[in-house]
Amino acid sequence: MKHISILIPQGETSLSNIEATYKMFSMVNQTLDRMKKAPLFKIQLVGLNKETALTNGLFTIKPEFTFDEITKTDLIIIPAVHGDINKVLSDNSDFIPWIIKQYKTGAEVVSLCIGAFILASTGLLKGRSCTTHWLMADEFRKMFPDINLMPYKIITDEGGIYTSGGAYSSLNLLLYLVEKFAGRDMAINSSKIFEIDIERNSQSLFIIFHGQKDHDDDVIKKAQDFIEHNYQEKITVDHLASMLALSRRHLERRFKKATSNTVVEYMQRVRIEAAKMSLETIRENVNEVMYNVGYTDTKAFRMIFKKITGLSPAEYRNKYSKDVAA
Repeated sequence: MKHISILIPQGETSLSNIEATYKMFSMVNQTLDRMKKAPLFKIQLVGLNKETALTNGLFTIKPEFTFDEITKTDLIIIPAVHGDINKVLSDNSDFIPWIIKQYKTGAEVVSLCIGAFILASTGLLKGRSCTTHWLMADEFRKMFPDINLMPYKIITDEGGIYTSGGAYSSLNLLLYLVEKFAGRDMAINSSKIFEIDIERNSQSLFIIFHGQKDHDDDVIKKAQDFIEHNYQEKITVDHLASMLALSRRHLERRFKKATSNTVVEYMQRVRIEAAKMSLETIRENVNEVMYNVGYTDTKAFRMIFKKITGLSPAEYRNKYSKDVAA
């Protein structure tokens, strides 16, 4: 039987993460019981102390055990905790040595949504890949530059460490774990019971690009502003470098450091975000939208659009256009 420890951290913890995790693995046990088979999972709620209480006004969750009472576990689940990240990490720092010790003695570790910040603070993600909610990607990169953040991913799985994208995409990671530990048939059964799309594997469709200006490089902010106000025009890296009195190489290096994107990637994201808004709200055809956001090559536009959003422009319009919905 696999022992699962669902952490109950201090702070504004996501009750939905905890409830969904508990229900998902419990449902597997219930299904096995109906099949006259032994349960696969022993699920326990583990806190820093037993006084920690989480409530949403309807129900309250309290730990059954403190972490120091759990000498051995197989799977640690870290839910999202909202609020000031530095305070979240400080308030829950006592979990860190225990998580590290459990991992080194064979436990696997899971973070859901922005629970990735607590996982990252253990150092176990150093040099590895992970994901988190796309809204927190810039802050995560600033705090943990030695981790390969992949914010477009729904799930990462590397070396016994699993992470999920934002919000309810954690359900897809839970299904993934059910499949890994209980088999494909059980995962499909769970996906039907909980009505979850088992094949969803990207956050790209849901990302809203607001620019990446949470940095102190005013020269690069000037370059970003220029791109955002002139994206319909032909902009080259050389032109930007000349305008800012920088060498191309120096501009590329500073831009990447400040925004985590190359200049070309940033231009693409600004243009595709404008295209998304057009496809959602106006009746122009795809080619007209393409020209209006600065592209002239249909094949290139469609390829970049799909790379960033996960859908073709036509598929995106069909999914989100108010006219289509009406």
